[in-house]
Amino acid sequence: MSVRVSSMVDAGAIEVAGIDGDRLHLRIRADLTTDQTCDFRQWFHFRVQGAAGRRLTLLFTNAGACTYPGGWPGYRVCASIDTEHWFRIDTDYDGAVMAATVQCEHDSIWFAYFEPYPWQRHLALLGHAQGGRDARSLDLGGTLDGRDFNGIAIGNPHGKPAWIIARQHPGETMAEWFVEGMIERLLDVNDSLARTLLDHVRFYIVPNMNPDGSVRGNLRANGAGANLNREWMNPSRERSPEVLAVRERMLATGCEFFLDVHGDEALPYVFVAGSEMLPSYTEHQGQLQKRFCDQFKLASPDFQTEHGYDPGKYSQDALKLASKWVGHEFGCLSLTLEMPFKDNNNLPNAQVGWNGARSKALGRAALAPMWAVLSKS
Repeated sequence: MSVRVSSMVDAGAIEVAGIDGDRLHLRIRADLTTDQTCDFRQWFHFRVQGAAGRRLTLLFTNAGACTYPGGWPGYRVCASIDTEHWFRIDTDYDGAVMAATVQCEHDSIWFAYFEPYPWQRHLALLGHAQGGRDARSLDLGGTLDGRDFNGIAIGNPHGKPAWIIARQHPGETMAEWFVEGMIERLLDVNDSLARTLLDHVRFYIVPNMNPDGSVRGNLRANGAGANLNREWMNPSRERSPEVLAVRERMLATGCEFFLDVHGDEALPYVFVAGSEMLPSYTEHQGQLQKRFCDQFKLASPDFQTEHGYDPGKYSQDALKLASKWVGHEFGCLSLTLEMPFKDNNNLPNAQVGWNGARSKALGRAALAPMWAVLSKS
């Protein structure tokens, strides 16, 4: 049986340059958008058939020309034989080509940049969340491709408004795994912390800010080619309707805590980035940020504060970013949370690296620092 490669999978993305026996010559494709100037490329997800008994070598021939080549050193490709359980395979990068090898026991095997979060699972998560206390589905309108754009409101309708958004960058699927873990804990009627939060807080949660990019198999862009996390100062219906819809709803509800969940290609750690570079940043925001970080470190050993972004990294275009715009607009604690595409170097797991399950566990743990902040804000 010959080897066949297909990207006709959920969020599929790859280009096949050639197949030479057990060696697959592949190219990581650019995000699919209507903007021809958009050239984000890093995400891949595809299926290989005819693999049984073969030792496959995947050669990503344009890895060095991808958007974040600094993400490849130390990275290992994700693989699965059932699309449910993902593991890491041996991967090397020479500065130009990334090569991954795996001995295959089954006919079909799937490969991805990170464990995918399927669209059907997204819809199921929204449906499941409707069973929470005082929960309401948020219809945030339609996307440019005509898909539904939804969130969930849960908790005391008169409580403190807290907003959590994820997957502005659709290839950062660990962000929606994080939200799933957080929602599952909020729905646990036997969890005293979850019940306390729902007594005092109204959560507004958007698990997937970029449905079009997610389905298209994009790394960072929506259907129009917009990087949504650079659209918060001046969103438009033509280019970034997702940001416009959430921003308008947030202005109507207010916001006392904000978390924007992401993944970082290069840094193998879990960390947050705040709004310290803004002239409007207050001492109170700084105190809340320290409280959040201190409590998060107690809640989850995966979280740390030694490694992260330089506070001045986004000084030039800060208010275009979600957490900076929200922190400036509402004066609340407003953070970007980053998880790794690789592994957490502080607590490495050789078999799976950082994955969906670890992201979910972090989402569950995040409720403790959220309450530490919201109880004091």
